[in-house]
Amino acid sequence: MEAIKTLNLTKKYGKLAAVDNLDLSIEKGELFSLLGTNGAGKTTTIKMLSCLTKPTSGDAFAEGYSITKNALEVKSIIGVSPQETAVAPNLTVKENLELICGIHGFSKEKSALKTEELSAQFGLSEVLGKKAGKLSGGMQRRLSIAMALISEPSVLFLDEPTLGIDVIARSELWDMIRSLKGKVTVILTTHYMEEAEALSDRIGIMKGGKLLAVGTASGFIEKTSAENFEKAFIRIVKEETSV
Repeated sequence: MEAIKTLNLTKKYGKLAAVDNLDLSIEKGELFSLLGTNGAGKTTTIKMLSCLTKPTSGDAFAEGYSITKNALEVKSIIGVSPQETAVAPNLTVKENLELICGIHGFSKEKSALKTEELSAQFGLSEVLGKKAGKLSGGMQRRLSIAMALISEPSVLFLDEPTLGIDVIARSELWDMIRSLKGKVTVILTTHYMEEAEALSDRIGIMKGGKLLAVGTASGFIEKTSAENFEKAFIRIVKEETSV
C-alpha cells in the first residue's frame, strides 16, 4: 500500500521550478531517503508533502488524502522534525513534550504517558528537567523527533535529522531512526551518503527539482559500476544517468 504518492508535483518561484513534475510513490512502512545537492528540491518537496507550502501545480496524497484538498486530514496523520530543530529553548524537555501533547488535546493522563514513553524511547529521561536550549545538538535532535512522534503519526518527515551533530550522536540517532522502520513511514532528507545507505529501504536522487533516479544504494552502485555509493551518487548527479 502506498503511504505517499505524488502526481506531477510542482513548485515554482517565478520562473524557477524548485520542484518540477515530481512523480514518486513511497510504500507504507518504508524508510525512504531523498538525496540531492543544495537546491535540488528536497526540502521544498517535504514542505509541500507536509502542507507547509502549496504546490504550484500537481498534487500528492498521504494515506490517500490530497495535500491540496484535504490538508487538515494530512496534517492529522503526519509528524515533522524540520531542519531547524523545532524545540522551545526556554522550556524544559518535559515542558516541550507536554506542550505538543496539549496542542493535540491530550488528557493529563495521556500526556504523562506519552512524555514518559517517548523520553524513555529517545534517551531523554535523565534530562527531562533541563532547558532544551542547554542540550547538545544531538539531544535537541532527539527531542525534536520525539515531539514529532507524539501524535502517533503514520508518516514521519525527518529533514536533515543529523545535521551538525557529532559522529557518536549521529550513530545513536541512526539506531533510534532504525527502530521506527516498519512502524511508521519515514521520509528522510540528508546530505550524508553513508546515512542514506545505512538507513534506507529505497533512495530517491534529485537535481534541479527533478527526480533523477529511485532505487537502493547497492542497486545504484551496481548500475553505475561505481566503487561505492557516494561515487554512484556523484555519477548519477553529474551525468544525469538514468538508472
